[in-house]
Amino acid sequence: MTTPASAASVLEATALATEHLDLLVLGGVRDVHAAVSERVHTVLDRVAGGPAPRPFLAHRLHDGIATSVYVGIGLGLRATALAMRQADKLGVGPRIEASPRGRFVVSAVNGLIGDKLVADGSPLAIEIGVRRDGRDVALTPAGLAEAFPEPSDAIVVFLHGLCETESYWDRRSRPKREDGSTTSSYGTRLAEDEGWTPVYVRANTGLSLAETGVALSSLLTRLVQDWPTEVRRIALVGHSMGALIARAACAVALDVDEPWTERVTDIVTLGGPHTGSPVERSIARGIRLAAHAPELMPLARVFEQRSVGVLDLHDGMPEDVAAVPHARYHLVAATLGKSPTSPMAATIGDYLVPYRSAVGLLPGDVEIFPGADVLHVPGADHFDLLNHDDVYAALRGWLANTRS
Repeated sequence: MTTPASAASVLEATALATEHLDLLVLGGVRDVHAAVSERVHTVLDRVAGGPAPRPFLAHRLHDGIATSVYVGIGLGLRATALAMRQADKLGVGPRIEASPRGRFVVSAVNGLIGDKLVADGSPLAIEIGVRRDGRDVALTPAGLAEAFPEPSDAIVVFLHGLCETESYWDRRSRPKREDGSTTSSYGTRLAEDEGWTPVYVRANTGLSLAETGVALSSLLTRLVQDWPTEVRRIALVGHSMGALIARAACAVALDVDEPWTERVTDIVTLGGPHTGSPVERSIARGIRLAAHAPELMPLARVFEQRSVGVLDLHDGMPEDVAAVPHARYHLVAATLGKSPTSPMAATIGDYLVPYRSAVGLLPGDVEIFPGADVLHVPGADHFDLLNHDDVYAALRGWLANTRS
């Protein structure tokens, strides 16, 4: 059993960074150096008419010195990481999750290599949980009653995207106002305007969508079971990868007949990459191209370390994943330009997700979510969807309809 991420210190995070500095950065520099020097040596040998004794000796001397330098640096980095871990076990250093910046670092690292953190038993590995005020909420009757002193029978569950935290939902609202004023988060506004109780979930986005879906389904089962009052309605709101996690959880719950799905009335996806993200596809293409250039292979290996969660964004969620039959689906897509049918919307979209992917359109305009509500937000980027006045107006209308 691993130590929870909330107990890890800044030293543990620094030790992890030091290890990856040794493995990826130093290793990459060493391998690029070796590839470039080999190419240079080959050219010099050809100019000299072959590997003459003196040039050959120079090559061997160069390689020996370089190897000694890299080995020395590597040993120093590993020794430093070990020392920091020992200090962490003694309770030295502030807890990394004590600050918003530290929590962001933990979530970002989990998004990039979260599956490896779990496999290694790292204390930085995030376990899915309900969060309030930067802390995990105990999923017990007493824990939930303390965290939600005024619960309603309607729960809106917010699911963040890749490398994000639950605090991302507190982003300043868009568009900017001339007087500089801003508005509260979706959850706060829905509580005030419609009586929904917002529940924020934090997940390890480096794990596979299937694994996180199972974890979320189990979490929601416990949440409904121990909620201070009877739960009659559940709405799931997912940003980016969070939309796919919501779909995965619903599919798992339907397969094993979990009762919480009976209460789901609405599923809202904000910039969800339902048919995949071009960012992950570009990385995959870059790795294939780098295979033809020895000097680039070390850099390609850096990207090959990306988590299975990132890999799952290549194609998105399979279109045949079961949908909740009695729930209404609402799809929100942003585009940098004004038109959802422009070449920019089809390629760049909101910077990270193309328009067609966000609204679940397959080739031939086949809809993954037939009959779903679709909202296009022009002139906005991927992260604007976390708190946008146009999105909230639609969100309030959709969820208000379920309360009638």
